[in-house]
Amino acid sequence: MKRIQDFSVIDTLWLNSSSYILILKSETSIEKIDPGNFAEIKIPDAADIFLRRPISVYDVDHEKKEISFYIKAIGKGTSKLGSLLPGSKVNIVYPLGNSYTPVKNKNALIVGGGSGIAPFKLLGEQLRGLGSKVTYLFGARTSEEIVLTDVFSKLGKFNCTTEDGSLGEKGLVTSHSIFKNIKYFDIVYTCGPDPMMKAIAKIAENNNIRCEASLENMMACGIGVCLCCVTPTIRGNAVVCSEGPVFQSTDLKW
Repeated sequence: MKRIQDFSVIDTLWLNSSSYILILKSETSIEKIDPGNFAEIKIPDAADIFLRRPISVYDVDHEKKEISFYIKAIGKGTSKLGSLLPGSKVNIVYPLGNSYTPVKNKNALIVGGGSGIAPFKLLGEQLRGLGSKVTYLFGARTSEEIVLTDVFSKLGKFNCTTEDGSLGEKGLVTSHSIFKNIKYFDIVYTCGPDPMMKAIAKIAENNNIRCEASLENMMACGIGVCLCCVTPTIRGNAVVCSEGPVFQSTDLKW
């Protein structure tokens, strides 16, 4: 059930010069959240920032009534969120969108880049709970941009690529040696820049492996009203924020 709810900032954990985890706490219960769900976050005390920001949920603790978001400070709104002090009030609309499809007792490959790694802590936890083996593959330009390796390494085997070769294998994420054994995997989950997801989806489809991609289109309202996030599919145009953001890759007209 969607809810408009006020939270208080508990902490802001900066991971590098441009990304952080925003931890919020509620005075009341938190709605059920599935991997891939997102929230529309209102930027507080910013009259010049009208639209909410769509951010994927990174983690949730129902007992502590806390919800966390992995955020990259790439504009005025996300930079403002990263500067909030503990105790600041933040209003969010959540949980929005659909979620990844969980699988039992399978071999799952999770491929992420940029802010697209956000939903993959919850997804990894869910898959492990269902007896599936999780393998992560993240790509970035430099080692500074590869973050939260300790968290993801506890949930599955962690791999990465960097374009400058400073960590993991050198090159784009799609060139990683793991794809030499792609048929080991039963399903691929991905989120990140469109070119990366398109390439990953193509590899999966060429090997008859199901691939689910979470799109990062601009989403102003989050509830399917403004239609600014429409994307073409084999069944016609789909509204990403309400019919997605997660789609089976073969349904998308890349």
